Amino acid sequence: MNDLLDKKLLFVTGKGGVGKTSVATSLAFLAASRGQRVLLCEVDGKGDVAGLLESPPTAFKEREVSPGLFAMTMDTEEAMKEYLRLNLRVPFAGRIGPVAKAFDFLASAAPGVREILVVGKLCYEVREAHYDLVVVDATASGHIVGLLAAPQAVNSLVKVGLIRNQTDWMLEMLTDPAQTGLVAVCTPEEMPVTETIELAGRVRNETTVNLASVVVNRVLPELFGTQEEEVFETLTRPDVAAELELLVGSDTAPVLEAARLAVTLRRTRSVHLDRLREAIDPSVPLLYLPYLFTRSHGLRTTRQTATSLGEELGY
Repeated sequence: MNDLLDKKLLFVTGKGGVGKTSVATSLAFLAASRGQRVLLCEVDGKGDVAGLLESPPTAFKEREVSPGLFAMTMDTEEAMKEYLRLNLRVPFAGRIGPVAKAFDFLASAAPGVREILVVGKLCYEVREAHYDLVVVDATASGHIVGLLAAPQAVNSLVKVGLIRNQTDWMLEMLTDPAQTGLVAVCTPEEMPVTETIELAGRVRNETTVNLASVVVNRVLPELFGTQEEEVFETLTRPDVAAELELLVGSDTAPVLEAARLAVTLRRTRSVHLDRLREAIDPSVPLLYLPYLFTRSHGLRTTRQTATSLGEELGY
């Protein structure tokens, strides 16, 4: 499993609320801590990369936010400007007026144009070897297939010319599992697991990108075994509970109820984990991240998650 960070381009996706941005940021942080030069790109701007790294807000121009870790936020108009400057040698200053309007019209009429700019920018950074690894906090799982399949869609429409040449090398990079992978994030709950299973099938059938790993976030630890459960049941008996309260000097019912709830949650979630294991291709590694019992989300949380990821990957 530890070849995950040996890839050049990692897309991280997941259903809203499962911790997609947290996992993407922690993966990038882990890679940078191992001495790699890493670019972390936030695609839709809905995450909180800056908050997780305790840095100022990110922009299209990448900025080093911690040693070896650079962060940016995708902007399709800025990506188009960069593309025109690098490939067509089109000079411009500020907004590019008629060209920008033409792009908006084209993007509305032709599916995949905006996605091509996003994928193209990321693939370009890999091709030029500006970084050892590019980690993408990508769109949610409901939209990621459209992003990954954009080069294929354009290729089916355009047979020759500059655009076809561009999508050809992008497809070659995206198709190579040694370079590119998709990381799907879910939690051990019914809907996220179901969506992840469906996503795995769609990625396999509709894109050329390899599902490199599934990260199961917020896994509850097994705090109590069967023997402890039997003890809790005994302690909740009215006669025993009354004696226990006299000994400790306070009501013990909330503590025992919390223990029972922890056992119940662990068991109900394990059912969804079993379903995920059975449905996902056995060759796809499943990585488990523990539930962090904290209300704050900053650099400390990112370090904790990165450490857990490192242990799962065998680093």
